[in-house]
Amino acid sequence: LLLLGGMNLYDSLIFSFGTAGTGGFANYSSSVGHFDSAYIDGVITVFMLLFGINFNLYYLLLLKNVRAVVKSEELRAYLGIVVGAIALITVNILHLYETPLRALRYAAFQVASIITTTGFVTANYELWPELSKTVILLLMIIGACAGSTGGGMKVARFLMMLKCIKREIVQMVHPKAVRIIRMNGKKMDQDVLRVLNVYLMAYVLTVAGSVLLVSLDNMDFGTTFSSVMATLNNIGPGIGAVGPNGNFADFSPLSKLVFCCDMLAGRLEIFPFLMLFTASAWNRRF
Repeated sequence: LLLLGGMNLYDSLIFSFGTAGTGGFANYSSSVGHFDSAYIDGVITVFMLLFGINFNLYYLLLLKNVRAVVKSEELRAYLGIVVGAIALITVNILHLYETPLRALRYAAFQVASIITTTGFVTANYELWPELSKTVILLLMIIGACAGSTGGGMKVARFLMMLKCIKREIVQMVHPKAVRIIRMNGKKMDQDVLRVLNVYLMAYVLTVAGSVLLVSLDNMDFGTTFSSVMATLNNIGPGIGAVGPNGNFADFSPLSKLVFCCDMLAGRLEIFPFLMLFTASAWNRRF
């Protein structure tokens, strides 16, 4: 499809692998924006979103189990977040572009790139209003679906946390009520919910510790916080000095070491990464 859009073979391979692995590697400093093509933007947008979906659902499609795919709460939430974010940002940036379609094109691409943690860019969203940048920052945290090549907290965890909050509110109003948390119609085991809560605590502590260390460089809070989120969630570009036209070169060696750890923790998941620092991980004999 990229070849049909006029991209040469080498570039099409680079951007195909960068899209499929939601890695975002580009051989041009302006990323996908280098081509300035609505067709290429559209192709990469669609495939970024496809690779942000749980691969188990594709397996179910091969088995012709369409009903299970349609009933997937995570998929519906993922698509709902994407559509809502695109609509909100498009309306918010309409005044910056000549036509509504152009605003939609850039909004859709950046939403797909950020929520799937791919990291491609076609527009300098640093010039967008604060509302749009805030939405982008929230998408950095949520991330793609579990079982995809994307990073971030994952939509499934986000959904379960919302269900836990809802259950606690109902329990406060009706103390004797018995509320069961379900995902896709299946009861969630208490051990799963316990691990979820522990993961959330570990995530928040990792973010807080990283932001504290990076703040020693005395940069503005937007740059400091978004640089941690961009690395921990495996996105690439952040906001401020690390925005689409910026980079991480001005940070100190200490901050860059923190970013390296955050990138590894984000890709390996936090618990497996933290296990590397336990004595038992090094003393155990196989």
